[in-house]
Amino acid sequence: MTTPFELGLDTFGDRTLGKDGALVPHAQALRDVVEQAVLADRLGLDFFGVGEHHREDFAVSAPEVVLAAIAARTTRIKLGSAVTILSTDDPIRVFQRFSTVAALSNGRAEVILGRGSFIESFALFGLDLRAYETLFEEKLELFAAVREQKPVEWEGQHRPPLKTGRVVPPVEHGLLPTWVGVGGTPESVVRAARYGFNLMLAIIGGEPKRFGPLVQLYEEALKKFGKPMLPIGVHAPGHVAKTDAQARDELWPHFFEQRTRIGAERGWGPPSRAQFDAEAGPDGAIFVGSPQTVADKIVRTAKVLKLSRFDLKYANGAMPVEQLMAGIELIGNEVAPRVREALA
Repeated sequence: MTTPFELGLDTFGDRTLGKDGALVPHAQALRDVVEQAVLADRLGLDFFGVGEHHREDFAVSAPEVVLAAIAARTTRIKLGSAVTILSTDDPIRVFQRFSTVAALSNGRAEVILGRGSFIESFALFGLDLRAYETLFEEKLELFAAVREQKPVEWEGQHRPPLKTGRVVPPVEHGLLPTWVGVGGTPESVVRAARYGFNLMLAIIGGEPKRFGPLVQLYEEALKKFGKPMLPIGVHAPGHVAKTDAQARDELWPHFFEQRTRIGAERGWGPPSRAQFDAEAGPDGAIFVGSPQTVADKIVRTAKVLKLSRFDLKYANGAMPVEQLMAGIELIGNEVAPRVREALA
């Protein structure tokens, strides 16, 4: 399946540093995300994704509400999640919310489903973390049935059996574009292929080319299940400024603070500047630098992994909103044209 290459942006609605040096309130961070999406639309970028989290450091807990606000102020950019934590949500309600965004945006909505790398939502919504795997598998199966927009007859272990007509509102034209976010497990890749969902690889560390075997596995699984070749995307962190040095120096303190804070929760040590610089290099997972540097790295990754889309997670920690907006300007005006020309 050949599709035009798409370049998108992802954010979790990180709370940024205000002019007073303090973190902005969640409400302001949400309003800022809408403005960033409006800018991305104006610049002609292809996709804008907002991730779901339930933590003090991120503002977006209800992606579809944010996407609906963005839909009202944009005209062409595709809108989706990055990701929706299906394990702790109701598949029917997820479908209904995104089909609603699809209607409000005239068909621009997509959903990226995942298990999530944070686990706060399990306790928050009263779900057993010990069922981490089975909850996702079961809910993905139900979502796939609902997405077909036909009568649903389904039974599982985590909710009562369901027998109903098609779930409304339906998507107006075709099926809701659906991706599965994968962090690196072969089982998740095969699962995405089994349901005929697009594959989104979350690359946050190491060499992107190490995901090559997962791409091959996905293609083989699609053939096995009798599915057509489907789009493959990458989500990875980064930042663009006028020069490599400026981009790295702007990103590093916020990258360090965020990775150190989250690492303390997970038993990681704080990152060193040398580690950061290695990840920012030609073979690392952080796409940071001048427009030419970042464009070249995206092109290399796209070719190695046979990508249809690359989504840059442009917000990483508490970087001031002015730097985020400047980065988006450079991505739209300078990175995107270079990437599209190279991959045309």
